[in-house]
Amino acid sequence: MVSIILLTSFGILNLFLGFLKSNRILLPLALLFLIIVLGANLADWNQTESYFNNMLTVDNFAVAFTSVVVLTSLLILPFSTRYIRLNDDNLAEYFALILFSLVGAVMMVAYENMLMLFIGIEILSISMYVLAGSEKRSLRSNEAALKYFLMGSFTTGILLFGIALIYGATGTFYITEISAAANTGTTDMSPMLGLGLLLVLIGISFKVSAAPFHFWTPDVYEGTPAIFTGFMSTVVKVAGFAAFYKLLSVSFAGAYSFWFPTLVAMTVITLVIGNIAAAAQDSFKRMMAYSSISHAGYLMLALLALNSRSENAIFFYSLAYSVATVAAFGILKIVSDQREGDESYAAFNGLSRTNPLLAFAMTVSMLSLAGIPLTGGFFGKFFIFGSVLEKDLLWLVVVGILMSMVGIYYYFRVVIAMYMREPSGERLEVDAFTTFTLIFIAVLTIVLGIFPGLFSDIL
Repeated sequence: MVSIILLTSFGILNLFLGFLKSNRILLPLALLFLIIVLGANLADWNQTESYFNNMLTVDNFAVAFTSVVVLTSLLILPFSTRYIRLNDDNLAEYFALILFSLVGAVMMVAYENMLMLFIGIEILSISMYVLAGSEKRSLRSNEAALKYFLMGSFTTGILLFGIALIYGATGTFYITEISAAANTGTTDMSPMLGLGLLLVLIGISFKVSAAPFHFWTPDVYEGTPAIFTGFMSTVVKVAGFAAFYKLLSVSFAGAYSFWFPTLVAMTVITLVIGNIAAAAQDSFKRMMAYSSISHAGYLMLALLALNSRSENAIFFYSLAYSVATVAAFGILKIVSDQREGDESYAAFNGLSRTNPLLAFAMTVSMLSLAGIPLTGGFFGKFFIFGSVLEKDLLWLVVVGILMSMVGIYYYFRVVIAMYMREPSGERLEVDAFTTFTLIFIAVLTIVLGIFPGLFSDIL
């Protein structure tokens, strides 16, 4: 609750700071705001408090996932220094929208009532609609915002309809009370409740870009400015899966046999479409879009397992994925800004010679996303597959491993371009603050891969 109050207050304050003549103070203050929020959030560890008539509960689960989304935002903001150099008039609004969107993310990971989940999704989504179209003079950005808004609006209607049907079948919005009506232990569930659950699954699947509700992702990611794409592909996905897991584990664990066939089909389709389509892309940004879809598939494997290991597996995977993805989009922004907007693989040609640090950080990021040992991504997949094996779903693990092998191909295309191609331009310049951030991200990714026990059993 303290995190929500602080994020809202800092977001409003940030809007007023936009009236200052210079915007150089905005980035340090935004980072300071997020550090304060992170500290206040961690102070709630091992404490359980409920608010708004038990509609929202702050417990270790909420604190852990709130920490991931706040830390991710902290790592993304340093890549916005170009907006400062260009003296962008809208920088204060960008930072304020990021803070406001985090309010929605916190609500999504801490909700105990379906209405609070809906409010959190809408706060997060509305902020992202605006950020997607933040480059007002870019047709691609305008198109991305319009597509995201229209698809998101339709999905919101589906989600609301599902919540209404669940309420009609159970007489409550509270997820703990819904579980009593859903705990049939068989597929014999009320048709109204079953349809409501299906519609809610569709609504949340859209937010996390799971197939077959992923079709908006490539175009929206491609048109959205890189820094906000990085935010969209991490914070939105982490909050979405935390909410997804909470809904299934608390409300519908007793109806596992009812929703399992639907979710397993969606998971396999997500893994196959995400990885196969990513391998066919020439644009790095579109590759990362389909990569984001594939990672949604891996996280869905933990949802299918739904056992004692799933919670920690989702947390660790979310942390490792978010850190690596932030680095990838941050480096893409640096490269494309100095390569006349080029976002293809060719923009990375010879990067190891034009800026070795960028090449190293990108290599660590790609290795982690591919699940190569000694990076956080390896143990992220290891824990996911371990939770699935505990449920005796070996064939799903086989599918996951096969798709991971496809992922190695398209992630290594970037590494090959950086180290085995001739440079496509002059040396790239990176400021000291961004350099420090990249080093921190690379070290954190390697620490997650060498000492996974520091984070793997937090929950």
